[in-house]
Amino acid sequence: MIESTSTSTSDVRWGPALWGTLVVLCGVVFLDALDISMVGVALPAIREDLNMSTSALQWVVSGYILGYGGLLLLGGRAADLLGRRRVLLVALGVFAVGSVIGGLVSSPELLIAARFVKGVAAAFTAPAALSIITTTFHEGPARNRALSIFAVCAASGFSLGLVMSGLLTEIGWRWPLLLPGPIGLAILIAAIKFVPDDGRPERNGQGYDIGGAITSTSAMLILVFTIVQAPEVGWFSALTIGGFLVTIALLVAFVAIEKRSSHPLVRLGILRSGSLVRANLGAMIFFGSYVGFQFVVMQYMQRLLGWSAIETALAFLPAAVIVAASSTKMDKIVDRFGTPRLLMLGILALVGSYVFMLGMDVTPNLVAVIIPSMLLLGVACALSITSLNIQATSGVQDEEQGLASGLLNTSLQVGGAVGLAIVTAVVSANETHVAQVTPDELLASYFPGLAVVAGIAVLGVVVSLTGILTMRRENKARALAVQPENDQRLIPVD
Repeated sequence: MIESTSTSTSDVRWGPALWGTLVVLCGVVFLDALDISMVGVALPAIREDLNMSTSALQWVVSGYILGYGGLLLLGGRAADLLGRRRVLLVALGVFAVGSVIGGLVSSPELLIAARFVKGVAAAFTAPAALSIITTTFHEGPARNRALSIFAVCAASGFSLGLVMSGLLTEIGWRWPLLLPGPIGLAILIAAIKFVPDDGRPERNGQGYDIGGAITSTSAMLILVFTIVQAPEVGWFSALTIGGFLVTIALLVAFVAIEKRSSHPLVRLGILRSGSLVRANLGAMIFFGSYVGFQFVVMQYMQRLLGWSAIETALAFLPAAVIVAASSTKMDKIVDRFGTPRLLMLGILALVGSYVFMLGMDVTPNLVAVIIPSMLLLGVACALSITSLNIQATSGVQDEEQGLASGLLNTSLQVGGAVGLAIVTAVVSANETHVAQVTPDELLASYFPGLAVVAGIAVLGVVVSLTGILTMRRENKARALAVQPENDQRLIPVD
């Protein structure tokens, strides 16, 4: 067992066991981010070797998102009910096996299937890891510090994944897909040693909400599937419209079931928290815009500029440097300024990054376009990722931390699916489908996609602004509540 946190982990020094637990959990999110970024750099090579179109290529990413986003609510609740350690260990094993299979297959269909299985596994590892942190470290400075380290490891995994994928893709695109396998196995072995056994949680009469699990999981799977296949079959096709209608019907049924259930999969009352809802909306917008941005920029750098995989990866390195440089200070910055202000600044930096990239041309412009864009992207990640994790889990009881974590990660993945599907549809619609495409024609197909990405990020400014206004109203209300007491002290007593 780790050191007791019954008082507060901020009141005592973190011992080796506590650090060991945190390092392993950070390794889990590091692995997830590493896997996503490594596949992103390898996409052009996969496209060429397997002869995939732009719309088909997105399924290498979307297959993962489909499994991830579709099962996150169930994964988060499973961690709460079955035991977070147990869920984490099993899912890590599946993730490692899926990585090896994905790196060995030779057909697009099998590759996409392997990516789906890995997404399902990540749907259980991510909320389990985050909820172990939030139940181990008490809310406040200790948890902020732990979540700051957790977020930095996610960003570092993503950045390192870009560089490693660039190097490995030069050898062959299979290597970036294979590497997460042994890393996942190493983390699994470490988790067995360092993550404490929480046993089977006391459910206090709670059972399994089978109806809620079936309807919510089905709704998320159909929603994500409908979104990612819409660019190929058409947004107004019968299949797409039918998919959205079925999703709505399942969500209505899910809400009805949750209202009547004595042990719901998702306690709907948790959504009364304005800060939690804003964090989830912010996560959806942040990741949705970023996934679309990465897809377009990777294609631009490798297909149009002719950069190698490693050159493309190094272009994203300035963002990683910003995140790493700020890592030791983010928890203190959050404690001082609060998450609403930092989210506003982070989203504004995100918009600025996308606007700079709109200045791209058929020849690379490092000084005026690419480097400023990547620096602002690093600022956006440093400010936003930690703040979103803290805000989404603050004020939530320990027994619902898995649920809160699942909601946050669901928002991230659904946002990613929506953003990628929309951007892919826009880019595909503007592509010139002929054997020989001029550089100007190829460049022209990328601009609308980036414009959409910037527009999605602007929605994040609106959401973060509501957080600022709410914080000001709450501060004003607290000040007014204290004022009469202060005035009373000034009244002279006869």
